[in-house]
Amino acid sequence: MNPDLDALKPYPFEKLAALKAGVTPPEGLAHIPLTIGEPQHAPFAAALETLQAHQLDFARYPATAGIPELRRAIADWSTRRFGLAGLDPERQVLPVNGTREAIFAFVQAALDRSRPARVAVPNPFYQIYEGATLLAGGQPHYLDCRAENGFRPDFDAVPSEVWREVQILFLCSPGNPTGAVTPRAEFEKLIALADEHDFIIASDECYSELYLDENAPPPGLLEACAALGRHDYRRCLVFHSLSKRSNLPGLRSGFVAGDAGLIAPFKRYRTYHGCAMSLPLQYASITAWNDEAHVHANRDAYREKFAAVAEILAPVLEFPAPEASFYLWPAVPGGDDEAFTRALFAAEHVSVLPGSYMGRPAADSGMNRADGRGVNPGTGRIRLALVAELEPTVEAAHRIRRFIERRA
Repeated sequence: MNPDLDALKPYPFEKLAALKAGVTPPEGLAHIPLTIGEPQHAPFAAALETLQAHQLDFARYPATAGIPELRRAIADWSTRRFGLAGLDPERQVLPVNGTREAIFAFVQAALDRSRPARVAVPNPFYQIYEGATLLAGGQPHYLDCRAENGFRPDFDAVPSEVWREVQILFLCSPGNPTGAVTPRAEFEKLIALADEHDFIIASDECYSELYLDENAPPPGLLEACAALGRHDYRRCLVFHSLSKRSNLPGLRSGFVAGDAGLIAPFKRYRTYHGCAMSLPLQYASITAWNDEAHVHANRDAYREKFAAVAEILAPVLEFPAPEASFYLWPAVPGGDDEAFTRALFAAEHVSVLPGSYMGRPAADSGMNRADGRGVNPGTGRIRLALVAELEPTVEAAHRIRRFIERRA
């Protein structure tokens, strides 16, 4: 077997299961999980109707590049959403089976192992960034996302000698688990850094349509490129998905868009990888990308939920004001996120995810920190995924507050 498999760390939910092992929660309380970022709102009905209408197309092999109608729908949506001058559906768009699959595959295709191969990732982070890097023979370089920097990486603190070894920089905006949004000016600054040090920017924007201020949609990497007149999107790729936008995580539908010079070899890789999206899913995706009304309704539902939960928890927990995504990132009383998680499950039958399970100590990046800050930036926090419907989510918030007040 590939020896790099031994470098993979236990997945957060595997660690969570071990943490809760042997704990017996109260029988009279139904379990409320706030752990996995799987939307529980109703999936977009029109997309499911389209899927059913095209079910006979399961009898046909799909092409890696996807059908032209899907690429056009994606290009048109991206252009409208991010104010682009245009996006070539033939050369700058590639449909994929969700961002998770595409992110993992892209690192395998893009990383050059014949030279230093660092992949810079936000810390805490979505575990696929790390796993993909390790299995491609690269070295993750963790960029701490701390409160003093708005829960975004401090890119100015990265030495030039590190940037010279970085081949891919992963961004996640809105962030998982923090909900922090990357400003357009920061995207533009990173584009200049990529030009200076010759690395690829891979921007995971799968939460981009879940934002709380209807008048302030999160900017995107291609939007920053367009503002710079960089319409070839050189060195830049974005990853988008219907999972959160349209409550269709099981559809496994998303896209990669940007630099045609990166899309072409990635498409060649995917042809051998054998991961083309089935035709009924492509038609359903067209329906979803062409409709905004259901996305507005989805945002309204999350706004109502965030407002209700924040009102309940603000008196007992400190957390950054959420800008986007469907997560809260509170600090726990006492600072021990594992102990808090286990005790909460035992007392209130509510599951949350310890923040330390999503991060790594800075020392894991292979760099010696002169300031001695080798602490996992997720330690002392928990991630709350507000994905269920309003009633159980509010009930979970009341239980968390009750648990904290009893321990005070």
